Amino acid sequence: MRLTLDRITLGVPRVAEATDFYASAYPLATTGGEPSTSLHLAGSGRIDLRGVEELAAEVDANPASSGFRGLVLSAIVNQPSEVEALLDNATSRGATVVRPPRKRLFGEFAAAYRAPDGAVWKLAAVNKRNTAPAVAPASLVETAVYLGVGSPKASATFYAALGMRVDRDYGDKFVDFTVTAGAFRLGLLPRGALAGDVGVDGRGDGFSATVLTHTAASRVELDALLGVARTAGARIVTPATQVDGDGHVAHVADPDGHHWRFTAPA
Repeated sequence: MRLTLDRITLGVPRVAEATDFYASAYPLATTGGEPSTSLHLAGSGRIDLRGVEELAAEVDANPASSGFRGLVLSAIVNQPSEVEALLDNATSRGATVVRPPRKRLFGEFAAAYRAPDGAVWKLAAVNKRNTAPAVAPASLVETAVYLGVGSPKASATFYAALGMRVDRDYGDKFVDFTVTAGAFRLGLLPRGALAGDVGVDGRGDGFSATVLTHTAASRVELDALLGVARTAGARIVTPATQVDGDGHVAHVADPDGHHWRFTAPA
């Protein structure tokens, strides 16, 4: 049993507009045979788009929210010129810059923007300097989700219990986990530090408009995962049930309130 972050569902005000934005903001995104509201980010993860009220109802949450949502999505590319290209592409389609592109502490080159649907994205480069001519469209190295939590150390203990393997561990400053091919990386930061990293006010509450998804191999594995999650401190929002067209589905909230959907084939 090993928890992986296979898919992210974003709740958006207008699905068609959000679909157009993400398909344009990340030119390598494809539908991969899925409905047009499911975008595969060049093998680095899959994003589904749903109406925010519909998504909130799925996880038994009030759809209202204000301010910082408590999480940040991230696209990682090879070099600074690709960060700048992705940022220009996003802003030309309605995104708002919240942190201009520049070299950050410890040499990281990064920028951040708020998408028209309200989600905050961080763009970062693996290399500190441009080492080759810019590639168009930019190629994603990986995608990540950073969760704002009360204590990264405590939250990491929860996720390790579910089988995630720690990659970098800086105690209560930052923890992330090894990434599985085709999935998102998961990282943990204190909520205030995460907001500061992308240049937004950390105040906010309500629904995050985001549900993280893990696909288990079987109903047996899903049930085992639910049992461990409950023991480790998660709140079981809905128990595993068979849903037409979706196999077996359960919903949980981690100790900091971030929503997960666990699924398994019928």
